[in-house]
Amino acid sequence: MTLAPETVRRIARLARLRLEESEVQRLEQELGGILAWVEQLGRVDVSNVEPMTGAVAMALKMRGDIVTDGGDAETVLGNAPERIGDFYAVPKVVE
Repeated sequence: MTLAPETVRRIARLARLRLEESEVQRLEQELGGILAWVEQLGRVDVSNVEPMTGAVAMALKMRGDIVTDGGDAETVLGNAPERIGDFYAVPKVVE
């Protein structure tokens, strides 16, 4: 498939690419090759191919939904700037 130079310039403008005039002919050939390859893929018979979401069928590993408090308050509060007992101390923001 061949592309006109105006089409190449328009594609470059839509992609927000600055294109020098010396590059237009090279990109005509490259884009034409890409479009020819896509046309070739369009001719492949895929009527007997099952749709898939990925290359390998697998189930996601699930972990148990267990509520915990972390189990170690000293580690959790280790970087707290201030604390009161086992709680973070924060400044009052509402009067």
